[in-house]
Amino acid sequence: MSRSMFQSRFAGMRLVRGGRFLMGSEKFYADEAPVRPAAVGDFWMDETPVTNAEFARFVAAVGHMTFAEIAPDPAMYPGMDPALAHPGSIVFSPPAGPVPLHDSTAWWRIVLGACWRWPLGPEGPPAQDDHPVVHIAISDAQAYAAWAGKALPTEAEFEYAARGGLVGADYAWGDELEPGGLPRAKIFQGEFPWRNDAPPGLERTSPVRSYPANAYGLFDLIGNVWEWTEDWYDSAKPAGAPRCCGEGLRGTPEGSAEPGSGTPRKVTKGGSHLCAPSYCQRYRPAARYPQPIDTTTSHLGFRCIVRR
Repeated sequence: MSRSMFQSRFAGMRLVRGGRFLMGSEKFYADEAPVRPAAVGDFWMDETPVTNAEFARFVAAVGHMTFAEIAPDPAMYPGMDPALAHPGSIVFSPPAGPVPLHDSTAWWRIVLGACWRWPLGPEGPPAQDDHPVVHIAISDAQAYAAWAGKALPTEAEFEYAARGGLVGADYAWGDELEPGGLPRAKIFQGEFPWRNDAPPGLERTSPVRSYPANAYGLFDLIGNVWEWTEDWYDSAKPAGAPRCCGEGLRGTPEGSAEPGSGTPRKVTKGGSHLCAPSYCQRYRPAARYPQPIDTTTSHLGFRCIVRR
């Protein structure tokens, strides 16, 4: 590979030297435990989540239509309301006042026409170039990665990168959520989900690089948007059971499905701008969330890697 080709392929990426590390946490959510040794090899990682501008170049090049832009087939969803058989996605819609936090339907709704181009739906503002792309399904992320000659990270690779070399720290920057009272990641400011105290225009995602990079020179691995990984969520194993944490894919689609549902789920990492101390404390390297592969939301994006 020539020098110019090398520079072009790895532009906007950082080399992360692999190694062994302690993965997981026993302080927060059961599916993060136990703390166990893991290992990853060297890899290049995008400095930021894929932005709307970057995703637009991909769409222009190959004509990709995202999952959210395709109408769902009612035959795949028995009992589906026919009125919802149109392109759309799930959008955070804050209630007018405090609501019980056990029922997320109080702040999520399906918005027809919502997609990466129109994050809040056709009646809202268009996507901003320097914000992370959202309403992305795993199939969209994989298509982009293939086009770019890259891949999605495994859960272990993501967590290793997010830790930035810190050992056992709760957060990507240490053990204090806001050192010196200053936010270190784009998380929810205010009283979730109804009162958002973020500056006007920044109530949802923020431009990438708005917060300090970690020790590996990587931005937004915590907060802003959840990010897809290639790993299947291991829901078939009891909470707290040891998991394999080597390189590559783990688990199976069948074993990842939520009980009572046949829809497989992938692990997403990093938390988002909707994580709050009072509700979802997943703004941490060890945190993980099982995301159905057929569901897109206004706080779900991705970034890519290249393994050496």
